[in-house]
Amino acid sequence: MDRRVFLNNALLGSAVIGLQPSLKFSSNRPLNKKSLKIGMIKEDIPLLDKFRLIKELGFDGVELDSPSDLNHNEVLDAISATGIKVPGLVNSMHWGSPLSDPDQSIRSACTESMIESLQECKKYGGTTVLLVPGVVKEEVSYEDAWERSTEEIKKLIPIAESTGIKIAIENVWNNFLLSPLEAVRYIDQFNSDHIGWYMDIGNIIRYGWPEHWIKTLGKRVIKVDIKDYSREKANKEGVWEGFKVKLGEGSVNWGRVNQALTEIGYDGWGSAEVSGGDRKRLEEISVRMNDLYAA
Repeated sequence: MDRRVFLNNALLGSAVIGLQPSLKFSSNRPLNKKSLKIGMIKEDIPLLDKFRLIKELGFDGVELDSPSDLNHNEVLDAISATGIKVPGLVNSMHWGSPLSDPDQSIRSACTESMIESLQECKKYGGTTVLLVPGVVKEEVSYEDAWERSTEEIKKLIPIAESTGIKIAIENVWNNFLLSPLEAVRYIDQFNSDHIGWYMDIGNIIRYGWPEHWIKTLGKRVIKVDIKDYSREKANKEGVWEGFKVKLGEGSVNWGRVNQALTEIGYDGWGSAEVSGGDRKRLEEISVRMNDLYAA
């Protein structure tokens, strides 16, 4: 059956019986747990009800921002009441106060925030904190970004080791770490199994193929972001427009992504990072993730 026909049928079935998102994909697939970012849940309801909502829609976990205004006890109560996991946190200061900034006080602020994130992640039972390591721009050279971020991350390794939480470096459009070989070199320089790679599938499409990156990075891949991107749409309408495509309808070859993840022995979480919305929108995302996981 054509993949899009299958997806349309799945969406129709979900609308009719309301249970399709909860149907489980094969546990022997490399991606077999579904998460999403907390900011994608646009329903104006308490945190506990947000956890209950995504559980009903077939998600297994949710990634939170850190540091944030969330009450720790409320998060822990929501985890306990629903069984929804917090597989990891996303540092909230790495863009506004990057580890590559010329100002040491700004770099230190981000480093201190990462310490808080690592400790918070341990409380929630997670395993990773996502970190954008630096941003290259006119006043920050590539070499500067490399050296400054490296120096700061080295300060974090003892905290990561003591908490048991891994620092997951993510590939984003930050003009830094633009090839998988370079990413390998960056990760390996720390000589620590508490530094790994957060593989954002959609972000790579602008300048590469995610399956190539996955195979080169190998066991360094410790988490995966689920996102699509259309080269055709980007070429016609602008690079940022490429993200405005539904999961499974962009340029990502999900079958090849799954095969590459299988080859490196990946087993676990995929976290949706797309435009969110209300229950109906989140249900669609959940169903589409099932389809991608089975590709």
